[in-house]
Amino acid sequence: MTAIDMSPLYRAMIGADRLLAGLVAPPTFPPYNIEKTGESGYRIVLAVAGFRDTDLKVVLRENVLTIEGQRPEEDEGRQFLHRGIAGRAFSHSFRLAPDLRVEGAELRDGLLTIDLVHEVPEAKKPRQIEIRAAA
Repeated sequence: MTAIDMSPLYRAMIGADRLLAGLVAPPTFPPYNIEKTGESGYRIVLAVAGFRDTDLKVVLRENVLTIEGQRPEEDEGRQFLHRGIAGRAFSHSFRLAPDLRVEGAELRDGLLTIDLVHEVPEAKKPRQIEIRAAA
C-alpha cells in the first residue's frame, strides 16, 4: 500500500486536516507559514517587511480569507545599488474550513500573524443516543 502525501493539501486549506477539500494555488510573495497551534488552533504568518499596519488589509468573506498589501511609493530621490527587499503590492487568498473563526491579526517585527480557531457548532458535535430496552 502506498502512502499519500497530504501536505500540499494542508498548505492549501487551513483546517484541511478536518475537511479535505478546497485547494488554492500557493502564492509566491510574500513568503508565509501556516502553523497548527493546538487541538483547534491555527496561525498564518506572512513576512511583510516594510509594510505598516495601514498598508495591509485582512478581509474574511464567505470562508475566503484575503490579505492585501499596498505600499505607497517612497523611492523618489533614492538610488538603489541593490534592492533585495520586495515592497510590491500583493494579495493572498486562503480558503478556510467552514467552522474556522478568525480570532485576530497582529503586525510585529515585519510579520503579520493571523490566529484562527476551529469551532464546531453544537449541532455538529457528536452526541450520545440513548438506547431504550424493549418492553
